[in-house]
Amino acid sequence: MNEPLNYRERFELTLSHREVDRPPMDLASTDMTHIEGNPRVLAPLLGVAAGLPEEQADEAVLKALGIDFRGVGGILAPTRSLAREVSPTYRIDAWGIGYEFNGHHFEAVGRPLADATIDDLNKYPWPDANLIDRNAIERMRQRAQYLYEQTPYVVCGRHPYFGVLELGCWMCGFEDFLYRLAGDQEFVQRFFQIILAYQKQVNEIYYGALGPYLHLTTSGDDFGTQTGPFLSPAMFRELIVPYFAERVRHMREYTKAHFFHHTCGSVFELIPDLMSLGVEILNPIQPHTTNMEPDRLKRAYGDRLTFWGGVDTQHLLPHGTPEEVWTQTRGLMDVLGKQGGHILSAAHCLQEDVPLKNVLAMYAAGLGREIGGG
Repeated sequence: MNEPLNYRERFELTLSHREVDRPPMDLASTDMTHIEGNPRVLAPLLGVAAGLPEEQADEAVLKALGIDFRGVGGILAPTRSLAREVSPTYRIDAWGIGYEFNGHHFEAVGRPLADATIDDLNKYPWPDANLIDRNAIERMRQRAQYLYEQTPYVVCGRHPYFGVLELGCWMCGFEDFLYRLAGDQEFVQRFFQIILAYQKQVNEIYYGALGPYLHLTTSGDDFGTQTGPFLSPAMFRELIVPYFAERVRHMREYTKAHFFHHTCGSVFELIPDLMSLGVEILNPIQPHTTNMEPDRLKRAYGDRLTFWGGVDTQHLLPHGTPEEVWTQTRGLMDVLGKQGGHILSAAHCLQEDVPLKNVLAMYAAGLGREIGGG
């Protein structure tokens, strides 16, 4: 290509599975591509002027790296919900889930629906979407409109609610809820009905405001472990698909944004169903989970599905050298990016164990530059 593409052209061509000048690249536009300390932690290595306000420093880093996406929005928490801070190390969210600080981050430990009955579900003080702060929604809308109309970037709407399966596992406990999927489906169906009703209310509030200004929107619900899905494809189709499908159908009443879904782990067997539900972009592509090798994915689905991520966060980024990161990132691009269909980012959030030089090596590879090159 003689002329470099602009950000939005590059994104649309990538989704159309056409060759591009370089892969679109993401850092921190989604909740699943965040970097510990925010993009500004890279500022000293990039020569970004010291002393900038935090948001300006973040933006300067994104510009310096050639990042194509800018994020807006996020998980919404209604006012007057169950959310409260119990202590500096223990908090409860809007769903009543308790989180304890483990020295690095808050980890879900409280299970408000462990051993619950259907009667308990019907009596539970669920979040009320009508109590979502409309002033906060308006600020998000203004930000999305500004990004859409006044900047050249691809606007990414972060999903405003959790997925049905992950909420079940968090609120009941993994063992409890996974057992119910097999042995207490009446409970599961009632739980999913309640969550779907909330999701549809939020769709109207959130996507009704931001929808016209989004190029894509994210979605999150983890369906995979390191070695395979949490549940069989047949059970996935029976229990998850109807609620996922209706949520996406309803969302489509408010936005034409491309649809990105995040599920950790090995979900190769579920990909046909995800595509049938309208998933155009799959994230995060963890290359060391079973059957999720980039070449396998590209052969099977590369002409129909776009892959977002893929740079290993379990081994390569925390433990490799910058040279290894650069070389393996280029190799990943050659596989997943053949005839488009790949958006470059780490295969999940960049935690503090990842050397910052390795982060820069990954993006240098994406730009086709040598490590440390201009």
